[in-house]
Amino acid sequence: MNPLEKELNYPLADTLPETGQKLQVAPGVFWLRMALPFALNHINLWLLRDHYDGVDGWCIVDCCLDSPESRSHWEQVFATGLEGLPVVRVLATHMHPDHLGLAHWLCERWQVPLFISATDYHTARTLVATPDERHSTQAQSFFRSHGLVEAAVFESLTDRHLQYGHMVPALPKQFVRLMDTQVLRIGDNDWHCISGYGHTPEHIALHSPALNVLISGDMVLPRISSNISVYDTEPLADPVQLFLSSLTKYAHIPADCLTLPSHGKPFTGVHQRISQLIDHHHKRLQELRQAMTPKGLSALDAMGILFTRQLDAHQTTFAIGEALAHLHYLWYNGEVKRHRDASGVYRFTSIEATSHP
Repeated sequence: MNPLEKELNYPLADTLPETGQKLQVAPGVFWLRMALPFALNHINLWLLRDHYDGVDGWCIVDCCLDSPESRSHWEQVFATGLEGLPVVRVLATHMHPDHLGLAHWLCERWQVPLFISATDYHTARTLVATPDERHSTQAQSFFRSHGLVEAAVFESLTDRHLQYGHMVPALPKQFVRLMDTQVLRIGDNDWHCISGYGHTPEHIALHSPALNVLISGDMVLPRISSNISVYDTEPLADPVQLFLSSLTKYAHIPADCLTLPSHGKPFTGVHQRISQLIDHHHKRLQELRQAMTPKGLSALDAMGILFTRQLDAHQTTFAIGEALAHLHYLWYNGEVKRHRDASGVYRFTSIEATSHP
């Protein structure tokens, strides 16, 4: 356990749900855990007792990516964990493959609607409909413009198994829109929607005041910081500012609220964790300020400053996107200027350095 984790409390200690089995964490709230084939090797999913459209059953919150293993785990849940009741709706906190990948299969199997924000649904539809080759070409051009030349990384961009359309091969043709401050009645409890930006276009977390439970999705994770990147599809984005601003929406959550994250273990201490996350990003920004030179930093340069551990090709695409996001924060904050050098790479230079050659 790292020092920051010691500032949080884990009510279930090291208890984890068995594969294909649910574990109760609050009245009518159950925890599922499924494997992922990445460095981040698991995702937490949630089953909520529900009554929807006149039918008693279950609401699934987040789906896992589409793979034979994930489908098999869900089949185990259906066989042993639903207590003879059907799934009555599916909810996705956001559009990333580990959360949305199997939504089409779950909704089709149970003939139920998908609840998700409109922004994430339509962004996902665009990615699913875009040929992988076309997106890979655009992504390679984007990364080259920020200093990346590593062949292995470009190969990862064309790896079929890492493509969005492979992990999310289809989407339900219809959806029910989730919006900030919306209140959903799920079973016997009201769940309040909290929108979040920066990690995805419009992430939705869920808070139940009666249960004192927060399903935080990827917005507040206990051990790691959520990836906040600039992508080729929105190359001028400022996601760090969006993310930090979104964290202010949790100020009203009680300090002893049980937080259910998508990765890691359920914990209490959400305000302490948010303070840690804000401090983390401001420290990263300060590292970049101190590293500025008259030549300026590319996103690749910034990545080497912010990520000192060894990264594989897949992780590098996220790391350089996050490094660029922090440079964009400084840029939009008026602390640095951006220019393109003779080789076509964008560089960020402090205002003081450009004003005093």
